[in-house]
Amino acid sequence: MAVEMWSEKVAVVHLGDDPQFTDDLATLAALPKPVSDVVLDFGAVRSVNSQSISKLISVREKLGESGARLVLCGISTAVWGMFLLAGVDGLFQFSESVAAALASLQIS
Repeated sequence: MAVEMWSEKVAVVHLGDDPQFTDDLATLAALPKPVSDVVLDFGAVRSVNSQSISKLISVREKLGESGARLVLCGISTAVWGMFLLAGVDGLFQFSESVAAALASLQIS
């Protein structure tokens, strides 16, 4: 997992494909404080499973407890299909690219 600190409070996390993806999600808790917003770049992720979706929901809940916003971007058609199948597409904020995700965080 490559973490790029966009600013003091915004982190861009470039996720790897499985099996690295699951490990990347587990280490998100180690992001520097005070990160208030996180962009997860799914550009390299080709598939997700129920376990990784569950971990992603846990990450969302933990970030939400501290008031942090989470934006998912760069999602392939196959991964988007898994979000739809699991019924979790409404739980997350999505963006087409890292640049668009960062812009949406600046606007809101």
